[in-house]
Amino acid sequence: MRPLLLSLTAIATLFVAADAGAQTYDPRYPVCMHIYTGGGRGGGDYYDCSFTSLPQCRATAMGRSASCDLNPYFAFNEPPPRRKHKKVY
Repeated sequence: MRPLLLSLTAIATLFVAADAGAQTYDPRYPVCMHIYTGGGRGGGDYYDCSFTSLPQCRATAMGRSASCDLNPYFAFNEPPPRRKHKKVY
């Protein structure tokens, strides 16, 4: 019983200690620019989701190793959530 408990504790510790990925896309903006850094030491591709239109993003990406895409987490044509009002008597 003791080896089983120790192995389950070790497995649980490994899951807790694993790297957690941060959210890549900002859901407040409809367009993201994917910047390619070449994957060198300490580098890596990243996303800049701070653009309101594709032409704005493309103008910023011009001359850089980057591409512009629609943000998959932006709520296009989705109405804002409705707030429920409490009835006061």
